[in-house]
Amino acid sequence: MPLSLLREFLDLNRIQYLVISHSVAYTAQGIAALTHTPGKELAKTVMVMVDGRLAMAVVPASFRVDLHRLKKYLGVDSVELASEFEFRDRFADCETGSMPPFGNLYGMDVFVDEALAADKEIAFNAGSHRELVRMKFADFRRLVNPAIIPLAATKAHTSAA
Repeated sequence: MPLSLLREFLDLNRIQYLVISHSVAYTAQGIAALTHTPGKELAKTVMVMVDGRLAMAVVPASFRVDLHRLKKYLGVDSVELASEFEFRDRFADCETGSMPPFGNLYGMDVFVDEALAADKEIAFNAGSHRELVRMKFADFRRLVNPAIIPLAATKAHTSAA
Protein backbone atom coordinates (compact mmCIF):
# COMPACT_ATOMS: atom_id res chain seq x y z
CA MET A 1 0.00 0.00 0.00
CA PRO A 2 1.83 3.13 -1.26
CA LEU A 3 0.33 5.56 1.24
CA SER A 4 1.46 3.61 4.31
CA LEU A 5 4.94 5.15 4.86
CA LEU A 6 3.63 8.68 4.40
CA ARG A 7 0.52 8.07 6.51
CA GLU A 8 2.60 6.51 9.29
CA PHE A 9 4.93 9.54 9.27
CA LEU A 10 2.05 12.04 9.32
CA ASP A 11 0.21 10.13 12.06
CA LEU A 12 3.38 9.84 14.15
CA ASN A 13 3.73 13.62 13.93
CA ARG A 14 0.01 14.15 14.71
CA ILE A 15 -0.65 15.97 11.46
CA GLN A 16 -4.18 16.55 10.23
CA TYR A 17 -4.48 15.57 6.57
CA LEU A 18 -7.07 14.49 4.08
CA VAL A 19 -6.65 11.60 1.64
CA ILE A 20 -8.56 12.07 -1.59
CA SER A 21 -9.10 8.98 -3.71
CA HIS A 22 -9.60 9.50 -7.43
CA SER A 23 -9.61 7.61 -10.72
CA VAL A 24 -6.18 6.65 -12.04
CA ALA A 25 -4.31 9.65 -13.43
CA TYR A 26 -0.67 9.93 -14.45
CA THR A 27 -0.21 13.66 -14.89
CA ALA A 28 -0.45 16.44 -12.35
CA GLN A 29 -2.87 18.33 -14.56
CA GLY A 30 -5.03 15.19 -14.89
CA ILE A 31 -5.10 14.75 -11.12
CA ALA A 32 -5.97 18.43 -10.66
CA ALA A 33 -8.93 18.03 -13.02
CA LEU A 34 -10.17 14.80 -11.38
CA THR A 35 -9.95 16.22 -7.86
CA HIS A 36 -11.22 19.70 -8.78
CA THR A 37 -7.98 21.18 -7.47
CA PRO A 38 -6.63 24.25 -9.29
CA GLY A 39 -3.34 23.40 -11.02
CA LYS A 40 -1.57 26.17 -9.14
CA GLU A 41 -2.54 24.58 -5.81
CA LEU A 42 -1.52 21.02 -6.63
CA ALA A 43 2.16 20.32 -6.05
CA LYS A 44 4.02 18.05 -8.44
CA THR A 45 7.29 16.42 -7.48
CA VAL A 46 9.94 16.47 -10.17
CA MET A 47 13.06 14.38 -9.62
CA VAL A 48 16.30 16.16 -10.45
CA MET A 49 19.99 15.35 -10.28
CA VAL A 50 22.01 18.08 -8.53
CA ASP A 51 25.70 17.46 -9.15
CA GLY A 52 24.91 13.74 -9.37
CA ARG A 53 22.68 13.61 -6.25
CA LEU A 54 18.94 13.00 -6.36
CA ALA A 55 16.72 15.81 -5.11
CA MET A 56 13.07 16.83 -5.35
CA ALA A 57 11.93 20.00 -7.06
CA VAL A 58 8.31 20.78 -6.19
CA VAL A 59 6.27 23.19 -8.30
CA PRO A 60 2.59 23.91 -8.93
CA ALA A 61 1.15 21.35 -11.36
CA SER A 62 0.51 23.99 -14.01
CA PHE A 63 4.18 25.02 -14.15
CA ARG A 64 7.52 23.42 -14.92
CA VAL A 65 10.83 23.42 -13.05
CA ASP A 66 13.31 26.03 -14.23
CA LEU A 67 16.50 23.94 -14.08
CA HIS A 68 18.73 26.91 -14.89
CA ARG A 69 17.23 28.93 -12.04
CA LEU A 70 17.72 26.04 -9.61
CA LYS A 71 21.34 25.60 -10.73
CA LYS A 72 22.03 29.31 -10.30
CA TYR A 73 20.33 29.42 -6.88
CA LEU A 74 22.31 26.43 -5.60
CA GLY A 75 25.59 27.51 -7.16
CA VAL A 76 26.27 23.99 -8.43
CA ASP A 77 27.85 22.65 -11.61
CA SER A 78 24.84 20.76 -12.93
CA VAL A 79 21.11 20.34 -12.46
CA GLU A 80 19.18 18.08 -14.79
CA LEU A 81 16.03 16.02 -14.81
CA ALA A 82 16.59 12.58 -13.31
CA SER A 83 15.67 9.59 -15.41
CA GLU A 84 13.21 7.04 -14.08
CA PHE A 85 16.08 4.55 -13.94
CA GLU A 86 17.99 6.87 -11.60
CA PHE A 87 15.22 7.19 -9.02
CA ARG A 88 12.63 4.40 -9.22
CA ASP A 89 14.45 2.05 -6.80
CA ARG A 90 14.60 4.84 -4.20
CA PHE A 91 10.81 4.76 -3.86
CA ALA A 92 9.95 1.10 -3.31
CA ASP A 93 6.74 2.12 -1.54
CA CYS A 94 5.53 4.37 -4.39
CA GLU A 95 4.24 3.88 -7.89
CA THR A 96 6.71 5.41 -10.34
CA GLY A 97 5.97 9.08 -10.86
CA SER A 98 3.72 9.50 -7.83
CA MET A 99 6.28 10.28 -5.12
CA PRO A 100 5.11 12.60 -2.34
CA PRO A 101 7.35 15.65 -1.80
CA PHE A 102 8.80 14.25 1.43
CA GLY A 103 12.47 13.94 0.52
CA ASN A 104 13.30 13.62 4.20
CA LEU A 105 11.70 10.15 4.11
CA TYR A 106 13.98 9.15 1.24
CA GLY A 107 17.25 10.88 2.17
CA MET A 108 17.18 13.76 -0.29
CA ASP A 109 16.86 17.54 -0.41
CA VAL A 110 13.57 19.18 -1.29
CA PHE A 111 13.24 22.50 -3.13
CA VAL A 112 9.75 24.03 -3.18
CA ASP A 113 8.58 26.87 -5.36
CA GLU A 114 7.63 29.97 -3.38
CA ALA A 115 4.17 30.07 -5.00
CA LEU A 116 3.22 26.88 -3.14
CA ALA A 117 4.34 28.45 0.15
CA ALA A 118 1.88 31.29 -0.41
CA ASP A 119 -1.08 28.91 -0.02
CA LYS A 120 -2.43 27.76 3.34
CA GLU A 121 -2.63 24.16 2.11
CA ILE A 122 -0.62 21.87 -0.13
CA ALA A 123 -1.97 18.91 -2.09
CA PHE A 124 0.25 16.24 -3.64
CA ASN A 125 0.47 12.67 -4.89
CA ALA A 126 0.48 10.21 -2.03
CA GLY A 127 2.60 7.47 -3.58
CA SER A 128 0.02 6.16 -6.00
CA HIS A 129 -1.76 7.35 -9.12
CA ARG A 130 -5.08 7.08 -7.26
CA GLU A 131 -4.54 9.08 -4.04
CA LEU A 132 -3.89 12.69 -3.20
CA VAL A 133 -3.05 14.14 0.22
CA ARG A 134 -4.06 17.63 1.30
CA MET A 135 -2.59 19.18 4.43
CA LYS A 136 -1.59 22.55 5.89
CA PHE A 137 1.47 24.00 4.22
CA ALA A 138 2.82 25.05 7.63
CA ASP A 139 2.82 21.38 8.74
CA PHE A 140 4.47 20.30 5.50
CA ARG A 141 7.15 22.97 5.93
CA ARG A 142 7.82 21.96 9.54
CA LEU A 143 8.13 18.25 8.70
CA VAL A 144 10.10 18.47 5.45
CA ASN A 145 12.10 21.69 6.00
CA PRO A 146 12.34 22.38 2.26
CA ALA A 147 14.30 25.21 0.69
CA ILE A 148 11.62 27.62 -0.54
CA ILE A 149 12.85 29.39 -3.65
CA PRO A 150 11.60 30.83 -6.95
CA LEU A 151 11.70 27.59 -8.89
CA ALA A 152 8.79 27.51 -11.33
CA ALA A 153 9.04 28.68 -14.91
CA THR A 154 6.33 29.32 -17.45
CA LYS A 155 3.30 27.07 -17.67
CA ALA A 156 4.05 23.44 -18.32
CA HIS A 157 3.28 21.56 -21.51
CA THR A 158 1.99 18.03 -21.05
CA SER A 159 5.45 16.54 -21.57
CA ALA A 160 7.42 19.10 -19.55
CA ALA A 161 8.73 18.49 -16.07
